Amino acid sequence: MAVTDAVARIHAAFADAGVTGRLHALDIDSGGQLDAGADQPVPTASVHKLCVLVALHEQAAAGLLDLTERVECPPAGRTPGPTGVAAMLDAARLSLRDLAYLMMAVSDNAAADLLLRRVGLDAVNATTARLGLPRTLAVHSFGDLLATVREDAGPDGARALADPRVITRLRALDPARTNRSTPREMTRLLAAVWRDEACTPEHGAAMRRIMGLQVWPHRLASGFPFDDVHVAGKTGSLPTLRNEVGVVEYPDGGRYAVAVFTRTAHTAATLPVADTVIGTAARIAVDALRAARLRSR
Repeated sequence: MAVTDAVARIHAAFADAGVTGRLHALDIDSGGQLDAGADQPVPTASVHKLCVLVALHEQAAAGLLDLTERVECPPAGRTPGPTGVAAMLDAARLSLRDLAYLMMAVSDNAAADLLLRRVGLDAVNATTARLGLPRTLAVHSFGDLLATVREDAGPDGARALADPRVITRLRALDPARTNRSTPREMTRLLAAVWRDEACTPEHGAAMRRIMGLQVWPHRLASGFPFDDVHVAGKTGSLPTLRNEVGVVEYPDGGRYAVAVFTRTAHTAATLPVADTVIGTAARIAVDALRAARLRSR
């Protein structure tokens, strides 16, 4: 399948699913790539937790912190969320590396902000700048991001998020006013992690392990339902927004970084077709890159 044909198929898949989609796919070893709106700025939502993870391991590699360091997680003041420490009721005490696991595997907002408090927002941005990602920027913590959603929704709270007029005023969905990146920069970051360019090999392996433990199978992984194909990723979700970035690894050694960012006009929190198209588009892109690699041999 030619790359140009694949791009057309990806746009058609997005249209059939009722989403606006941006995608970049990269063959980590050959450098082959596929661009479907790859340089458009996008709100990252929880995908930005990947940047926190890399900054955390960069500081650990430099001896600025110990990943076994214990952090107190009192229930008062926790960043809200439906998973992990954010959903727990009692005090907890966890290591930095276990908080990182919760942040990545189940997208725990409270764990992410505890790590961000330890690492620092400026350090996260310094890490992405060092890696050559000038359009990837953390503007606020995940708690502050959620606070903008509550403020913009107004007195009706979560109920207001079913109103498309309310959705249009959410700062969290405006890449000029929230944590942001582009699909191309996200695949560049993933490639740096998989090539051990973001950190030492020891810390690169730790990051790849954590990303491989993500529990959500309904987006990127849905496009690769094979026992011998490994998918490691990080999702991101906000009202009308569904994202995932990750790496797909084949038994023949092929490694493909994929970043998919979507928006839909539907305000429903549960919209399976919008989740599944992330895997569909990623599979089309990876198949095209694999075919191009075979033709070049």
